Amino acid sequence: MASHRDRVITDPLWLLVIGILVVIGGIMAARLPAFLALVLGALVVGALTPAASLQRYAQDKKMSEAAVEDFVKQPLGKRVAAQFGNTCASIGILIALASVIGKCLLDSGAADRIVRSAMRVLGEPRAPLAFLSSGFLLGIPVFFDTVFYLLIPLGKALRLRTGRNYTLYVLSIIAGGTMTHSLVPPTPGPLFVAAHLGVSIGMMMLAGIVVGIITATSGYLYAVWLNRRLDIPLRDTPDATIAQLTAITQRDERELPPLGLSLLPILLPVLLIAGNAMLKLDFISQQIELSPQLLAFAAFVGDPNVALAISTVFAIGLMLKRKQKDKPLASALEEALTGGGLIILITAAGGAFGGILQQTGVGFRIESLATTYQIGILPLAWFVTALIRTAQGSATVAMITAVGILGNLVHATELPFHPVYVALAIGCGSKPFPWMNDSGFWVISRMSGMTVGETIKSFSVMQCVMSLTGLAAILVLAKLFPLI
Repeated sequence: MASHRDRVITDPLWLLVIGILVVIGGIMAARLPAFLALVLGALVVGALTPAASLQRYAQDKKMSEAAVEDFVKQPLGKRVAAQFGNTCASIGILIALASVIGKCLLDSGAADRIVRSAMRVLGEPRAPLAFLSSGFLLGIPVFFDTVFYLLIPLGKALRLRTGRNYTLYVLSIIAGGTMTHSLVPPTPGPLFVAAHLGVSIGMMMLAGIVVGIITATSGYLYAVWLNRRLDIPLRDTPDATIAQLTAITQRDERELPPLGLSLLPILLPVLLIAGNAMLKLDFISQQIELSPQLLAFAAFVGDPNVALAISTVFAIGLMLKRKQKDKPLASALEEALTGGGLIILITAAGGAFGGILQQTGVGFRIESLATTYQIGILPLAWFVTALIRTAQGSATVAMITAVGILGNLVHATELPFHPVYVALAIGCGSKPFPWMNDSGFWVISRMSGMTVGETIKSFSVMQCVMSLTGLAAILVLAKLFPLI
């Protein structure tokens, strides 16, 4: 029989603490590369996870009895590698292609063309608002990571042109795109939560946009405040050095590509992905009879990997049009893919660490805690989701897990307001606290050039501010406009 000490050590909450200490200690104290620290954290947590937790995790994933048994008997290395591979499968091609697109936008002068045009129309003081609104709109149909890949080259180019406000530019992009990922369909998290709670897609979209605007505004205000106190410099990143960026932004404007062609690699994947998502919505299919061939074509070109691949072709075309003499095209693309490969390694290691934490049963442990303490349904929905997000790293997984925990309670309770508010509370709860077990944390850190500490002070804290602002707004809206 297991001793009390053994039960304490294998408690999912203690495993979470141990994993945090290993990763943070490895990066901060031992100065290990992030990739090694994350893999080490995954191995330590995985080694301490009991077979009973693995069995429950596998059963929750609806595996067959034989598959459950095989999963429990899997060697630790294979489990970590599987989670690493799952993350690579979901974001690996996207990061590689986005790195190429970003490199092409920078080297061809397209990013500089967009920035110069925007500054002529909006002026420098309004540039952060342009990043905020662009991120917000692009974040509705497109995953946040992709939005960040597409906009960060513009932020870097603008920082070189103005010589300041890099903190504000980066955080404006994040503030705009990050909340719509968890509040507004057709992204998977809010789509699943809305369906599970019986909320129509139209209602979820409208309510999510309203709360998203409120939270994005609070994030922007925090970014303005932090920008005065934390001046993050522009540093060399895996995709581009400062010397390369400086040379690009000093070109004669006549050498830059036209604005329309410059915008094409950014807008094209958004249009393809958004178009496919729109065609899948029920209210569209009910109004318009769509041919199977059109739907199949839209599904093909609207797949994020394919959409970015098409965009990459146009981005490379910009490079070819410029006819670079100083650097062959192949050399520039190899640089982009080398930098992208480093980001993929770190991001996938973060995904592996988060996946191994999920296998400990930390979600079930938090579920038991949630049923113990009786608090209001909206704060409870936010709190449970926030705990799960912080514990395992994925906002989408946190939302799906939380609605599974709270769904029956919502259906069995006569709520004094529309269930859309519960869905919104879950969405806002999926934002705090992003740290090293979140793959997006590493994408933002590595592609922007921020250190781990700077990423926590800026991105992680801003997510908490936006999340709490969203909860407060939801409580007020549910009281004033119950919608029942």
